[in-house]
Amino acid sequence: MQGWRIRNETSSVVPVTEDFLPRNSAALAAETLSDTPVTVITGARQVGKSTLMQQLVRDRPARVISLDIETDRDAAERDPDGFAGQFPQGILAIDEIQRVPKLLMALKASVDSDRRPGRFLVTGSADLLSLRGAQESLAGRAQTIPLEGLSRGELAERVEDFAAFAWNLPNLPVIPDCPGYTRRDYLEMTTSPAFPELRSASARTRSRWLDNYADRVLSRDTADISGIAYPDRLAPLLTLISGRNCGEFVAARVAREVDIPERSLPTYLKALRSVYLVRVIPGWFNNVADRAVSTSKVAVADTGLAAHLAEVHVDGLERNVSSTLTGGFVEGFVVGELAKQQTWSAKTYSISHYRDNHGREVDLVLENRSREVVGVEVKATTSVRSGDFRGLTHLRDRLGERFVAGVVLHTGARAVPFGDRLWALPLAALWEY
Repeated sequence: MQGWRIRNETSSVVPVTEDFLPRNSAALAAETLSDTPVTVITGARQVGKSTLMQQLVRDRPARVISLDIETDRDAAERDPDGFAGQFPQGILAIDEIQRVPKLLMALKASVDSDRRPGRFLVTGSADLLSLRGAQESLAGRAQTIPLEGLSRGELAERVEDFAAFAWNLPNLPVIPDCPGYTRRDYLEMTTSPAFPELRSASARTRSRWLDNYADRVLSRDTADISGIAYPDRLAPLLTLISGRNCGEFVAARVAREVDIPERSLPTYLKALRSVYLVRVIPGWFNNVADRAVSTSKVAVADTGLAAHLAEVHVDGLERNVSSTLTGGFVEGFVVGELAKQQTWSAKTYSISHYRDNHGREVDLVLENRSREVVGVEVKATTSVRSGDFRGLTHLRDRLGERFVAGVVLHTGARAVPFGDRLWALPLAALWEY
């Protein structure tokens, strides 16, 4: 059952459903509202930014305005300073602020004259630093809360933190198995979109929704924001990335296949990143890994959307479980879960990948500010062999004490130690432990 909640001083209406799932980033967003003049919630369209905004202001004096509404957008364009100053007695919450980039300068001017915390709460479906016409980043005046699709922990209504668990692995005497999941279960998760609206949608509805979603974001949001010369090339580029999810991005080859000049390709990739459709996993290297290859991997942020665009079905992934295609999708799923958890994790960490010119590689390298490292290999198979630890063993031996733990995540049920600071763990370790 769906109802409508309308607050006093609210000029836009957002549906509030009885099956609303709490978001794990809500506590951080509420804390930011209490100590920072501007709180910015950023993320792709339809990941729940507007709903989170409504939840945050529900019990506070606030005026909520959506710039997707033409009247409000025109008012903001005509008089940005007056627009920013319209509700000084509470929170002015502005949805989809990227529609009027000049508002950022107006918010800066307003905050510079009154630096009270909690003055503005804004959402954006684009990276505010990449907006055409934006001349202000709000540096020193704003904090940004990234929001992505629902994590597996949020779906189970728990706050998961794999990084904190992994950094503590050497201190754990026993690690339980996860018998409640099959390989098919994991592949279903991998190919299921994480957009809240699609949680209970039928396959047919989901397919139509994803088609419309990709078309709108590519034809309207991405093209408007980036100003690239040939926006019709964005769809083929996104489809190609989907089919090679989490593969290394070799610019010369990609440019040929999608008919984009190689020198222009970074601009097109930036356009997709600016609306949070794709994520880049940089190559990791430092003075103990000086033969590392710096080529980045690129993945579609939502593996369910990637599966739809690449016309990949769970049955096909299961039949070819040892293929590069299946491995790339499962790895992309793991990257997505770790990226979501970065917002609320007790650990601050970066995500990269490692490969050297001898062919030794580690799918994911998590590194904290103390330069300690947790290595993660991802396998779509249910069994793990000693050879699967080759890259992790190399990193452990090169890094010494900086190497905290190496984990091979797999689609089986057992948790098994594999020697000095090495473990094989079920994929469910990402949200169950």
